[in-house]
Amino acid sequence: MTTRTSLRPAVERVSPLREAVTTALDDMKAVNVRVLDVRGLTDIADTMVIASGNSDRHVRSIAERVVEKAKAAGFRPLGTEGARDGEWVLVDLQDLIVHVMLPRVREFYGLEWLWEGGEELALGAPALARADPRRRQAST
Repeated sequence: MTTRTSLRPAVERVSPLREAVTTALDDMKAVNVRVLDVRGLTDIADTMVIASGNSDRHVRSIAERVVEKAKAAGFRPLGTEGARDGEWVLVDLQDLIVHVMLPRVREFYGLEWLWEGGEELALGAPALARADPRRRQAST
């Protein structure tokens, strides 16, 4: 009998909630989606998702789809803020917080830089294809 002595590399498991959120963002064609691991930076959440929409209506629709998909996956949101104006909608899903913003609002507040110590988590291929082209050029 032979036993394996080397360990397999750890494969990152995507939580069902994160899968539901990224699927919703992909369904609604959210732009420049970033998923940040903020566990070492704050106690309010483990994961922060930041995405953009093309208009206030698009931002609201994206946030509504995130809530729908989360509920369908068995996760009830603690709350939603900003849906009335639609410039910046926050969806609080306990361990995961989703920010959907207009590009000008996102640039003004700079949440990516606020949470820059957080490791960026991988997305699925469809969401990466719509990422900001400036960001893709900088990483290659």
